[in-house]
Amino acid sequence: MNHFLDIHTTDATALRGMIDQARAMKEARKGLPKGTPDAEQPLANHMVALIFEKPSTRTRVSFDVGVRQMGGQTLVLSGNDMQLGHGESIADTARVLSRYVDMIMIRTFEESILHELAEYADVPVINGLTNTSHPCQVMADVMTFEEHNGPIKGKKVVWTGDGNNTCASLIHAAGQFGFDFTFAGPEALDPDPELIAFARSKGVTVTIERDAEVAVQGADLVIADTWVSMHDSQSTRQRRHNQLKAYQVNDHLMAQAKPDALFMHCLPAHREEEVTSQVMDGPQSVIFDEAENRLHAQKAVMRWCLGI
Repeated sequence: MNHFLDIHTTDATALRGMIDQARAMKEARKGLPKGTPDAEQPLANHMVALIFEKPSTRTRVSFDVGVRQMGGQTLVLSGNDMQLGHGESIADTARVLSRYVDMIMIRTFEESILHELAEYADVPVINGLTNTSHPCQVMADVMTFEEHNGPIKGKKVVWTGDGNNTCASLIHAAGQFGFDFTFAGPEALDPDPELIAFARSKGVTVTIERDAEVAVQGADLVIADTWVSMHDSQSTRQRRHNQLKAYQVNDHLMAQAKPDALFMHCLPAHREEEVTSQVMDGPQSVIFDEAENRLHAQKAVMRWCLGI
């Protein structure tokens, strides 16, 4: 049994195997209607619980469709259904769910909830997102880059904006997949130094650069994310816009990167804020391939978790 809790806690060889399997599974589905079952049905007779304490579009749909394509069934539970840790303890919830399902995916707030669930569950647990990390998204990002521009090892990846949960998993991925990483953002929103130390310990270059134009020079991939969360107050939103307006990804900024550089965004995006529509809809953008690849990458993650 394998839990998929984060990029840095998963063996690098296993991560590479998941990316390769995801691409093979995607290739095998070419031309098929979306509802067509996979030729292989590795999740036949398997039940997967999908727990959402945070709202979701891509995570919910991609996991649900992925389980169904592989022959399994899903049980979708919201935070209101579960009330994790408020009535029944997280440990007891983990023990109970393990009697009903074969695997658990959770999208939650606190990293501690994810880890306690994994500690007491007798089935694999997958991190669908926490406030601290977003490993499934980053697996899709790596897959998408390699589809378009070949191996990501040795490439330069630039993150603009806030050193948030997706940024954290991307820095972990720099260490595990061997690419160099540059963070372009204000000091107040820097990523955790422990993340940087992990990546550097793996022999890759991690750079902090306050000037976005300098940061993206020679970049193979530029990634942005939303500046504000749905839970942020109006005052927080205004402060974030003031902090981050110099880091908007626009045509001028992308022109400083390599001519074949790609642009990614995990979505949903606030057009004309962190990124312009010209970039999102432009020739360097692969945002919708990236969104699709959540499905294929997560199918490979689920197979790895179950050893099938």
